[in-house]
Amino acid sequence: MLLERYYEISQAPDIAALEARLIRFAQALEFAHVNAVLVIDPPGPGERASFIAIGNTPEPYRESQRDPTASARDPVNRRLRTMSVPFIYDQQLYATAGAGDLWETQAAFGYKTGVAVALHLPDYRHFLLGVDRDVSLPREEGRLSRVMADLQLLAVHAQSAASRLLAPDDEGGPAPELTPREVEVLRWTMEGKTAWSVGSILGVSEATVNFHLRNVFRKLGAASKHQAVLKALKLRLI
Repeated sequence: MLLERYYEISQAPDIAALEARLIRFAQALEFAHVNAVLVIDPPGPGERASFIAIGNTPEPYRESQRDPTASARDPVNRRLRTMSVPFIYDQQLYATAGAGDLWETQAAFGYKTGVAVALHLPDYRHFLLGVDRDVSLPREEGRLSRVMADLQLLAVHAQSAASRLLAPDDEGGPAPELTPREVEVLRWTMEGKTAWSVGSILGVSEATVNFHLRNVFRKLGAASKHQAVLKALKLRLI
């Protein structure tokens, strides 16, 4: 893999470019799916972590992954909490962990085997990267070692861009004031709800929700929902 590919990812100018470049990189390695997640743990007990994800995960599969019980049982998620080197997952890993049913669910979407890696960073941050496919990985030791090395290096470059784009550092100064409705909209957005879904929950139109989101973006200096949520979390506005 050319070094220029890694540089393109680390220097991605925006979130859309980062996502598109990650997908191209993964597909060049013969993985149909890629998922990158920036996790920010809360500094205090009793608070919830923030998860900001990009990639090409199919929406029906993404919905199934929002079950907290299934997420806690997933052996890949368990390994990512403590391991910092790439590891392979397949049906055997899930069966050994007593989670064969989870593998059956994801296999239907093409997630039969893959490689995952976690980078544990300062300031309560973690960067998770996974690539997935529906056919077995190469058996040749040399090819497999090359894939693992590519993914490790990819994770390093991708986390640099993700930290810069998904959770930029605050510039200081007083925290902006959000209205109660803006806070409410932002909290539901943090849960992954679309503007239409938030409108249905709050009993307002989708246009009204987008109006509040635009105000939030302006006040926080954010260019996306991801940035707005993370800035609001860091400023303890939500």
